[in-house]
Amino acid sequence: MYVQHLSLTDFRSYSQLDVSFEPGVTVFVGPNGVGKTNIVEAVGYLASLSSHRVSSDKPLIAFDAERALVRGRLVRGTQATSVELEINGERANRARINRANPVRAREAAGILRTVLFAPEDLALVKGDPSNRRRFLDDLMVQLVPHHAGVRADYERVLKQRNALLKSLRGGRLTSAHEATLEVWDQHLAAVGSQLLHARMAVLTRLVPHMQKAYSELTDGSKVANAAYRSSLVSPVADDDDGASAPLEDLSTLSVEELTDKFLSAIASQRRRETERGISLVGPHRDEVELMLGRAFVKGYASHGETWSMALALRLGSFYLLSDDDHTPGSSPVLILDDVFAELDAYRRDRLASVVAGAEQVLVTAAVGDDVPAGLDGRHLSVVPGGLSEVPA
Repeated sequence: MYVQHLSLTDFRSYSQLDVSFEPGVTVFVGPNGVGKTNIVEAVGYLASLSSHRVSSDKPLIAFDAERALVRGRLVRGTQATSVELEINGERANRARINRANPVRAREAAGILRTVLFAPEDLALVKGDPSNRRRFLDDLMVQLVPHHAGVRADYERVLKQRNALLKSLRGGRLTSAHEATLEVWDQHLAAVGSQLLHARMAVLTRLVPHMQKAYSELTDGSKVANAAYRSSLVSPVADDDDGASAPLEDLSTLSVEELTDKFLSAIASQRRRETERGISLVGPHRDEVELMLGRAFVKGYASHGETWSMALALRLGSFYLLSDDDHTPGSSPVLILDDVFAELDAYRRDRLASVVAGAEQVLVTAAVGDDVPAGLDGRHLSVVPGGLSEVPA
């Protein structure tokens, strides 16, 4: 799979940009702040409907513009597909697929698959649990686009339940309040169990690919691993790093069995939830524990090991997505956003040797020398507002 053409209108710093791509390696070279990351961010947005840099869409729209447009022509094997995403500041985002009538943006999920490496990936290992939850959810949606709706439904129900809990905070619970809460408990448990089941299934599939990737990026002396820690069996405190909490495997349970366990966990936390005015049980409180051997990565790994684990998560995702669809031309587009400047020479070369065989690799770098020779390809110089070809 590869992106053949990208067009941006009022996206970030670009009032208009058109760029054509080919399979293989394309390197965008330019100083920091000139807009090279904006280009690969747009490619990533076509795949995930979200940015790897910001949590909301508003910063993606150019100043004084009401909307931004990201258009891509995507080639998968022998088939080309055109996708247009309209990013709106106040209204719901829309999509057009092959120039048909507008549909909900999430209808475009899964048409393009990408795996993006960036300096922010250190937060996957060193940051708070929300980074790892988002990583797992994004991978889950790429594998099964339907889960985008499950995640959106969970966030909506959670927001409404939290609003109810906040309104009851500090007050006396009446029978009417209990009845209303029980309705929202049922909604939260039903959709939350679907999300939890999907997450655990994805992590189970990811782990062997992550282990392979970590071995390729290092000397192979340590084995990487990951485990899902659910608040259904081990409620997570706000300041908990998870390092000493017990882990329980829920991955063998059905959605129905998880729903029953979810409702029991909610009931056990009823007093605390009404006192604090917030939902304390559910996928929004869960953690993905990362380990090297028997030690937790967070707090124990060296800087190099931390980087290797972050890269292994991304590279493992690439392997999983490639393994998920063996159709010719279906492997994801690899994006390496200014990541080589953060790595030592050993990890640069190891990463380059592993990813060089991908159908399409998009790289950004402040200077061309940051890119290992093993990823040689077409170079484009990024200048304010546009691009220019760098002679070979």
